[in-house]
Amino acid sequence: MAEKKDQPIAYTPVIKIVTVRANQSRAFNRFTSEMAGWWPLASHSTAGGNAETVVMENRVGGRIVERIRGGGEAVWGTITAWDPPRRVTFTWHPGDPPEKATNVDVRFVAIDAARTRVELEHVGFERLGAMAKKARRGYPIGWAYVLGLYAERKGPFMLAITGLTSALMWFTRRRAAALAVREDLT
Repeated sequence: MAEKKDQPIAYTPVIKIVTVRANQSRAFNRFTSEMAGWWPLASHSTAGGNAETVVMENRVGGRIVERIRGGGEAVWGTITAWDPPRRVTFTWHPGDPPEKATNVDVRFVAIDAARTRVELEHVGFERLGAMAKKARRGYPIGWAYVLGLYAERKGPFMLAITGLTSALMWFTRRRAAALAVREDLT
């Protein structure tokens, strides 16, 4: 009987669905061409307060790029499928090298002339090695928050998720700073 520890761990996909008050084309364009208008750079970027904007280069092979004060850039991912207004797929590795990229597939399904269901599926956490479990646990909260902003959600749910996201980001930054200090001491 083979030992289970020799088998790679397979993580289930993160799936988030949100309905937006926009036709399919408008929903697709808001997600892709207007990402800088809704993405929460203050809490979800590599440069934090030094992040200026985020841009999705709208084509296969295009990048998702964070522009940083002072002229720097951080590549978050690369577009792997571009099918307006139905679908965009990209690799995802903000703050990590491309070899550690996960994959995100976003589909835009017209409900009627004024509403679109946006279906996000995030897979490939196995590539993150030791950080896979933590990332798989955190992304459902992160995507709920980000998609809530994209969909322009308001109310108690967004208030709660905003508070939770802020607390998690604060804790993560504190822990990273503590680990950096420990590494400097060794």
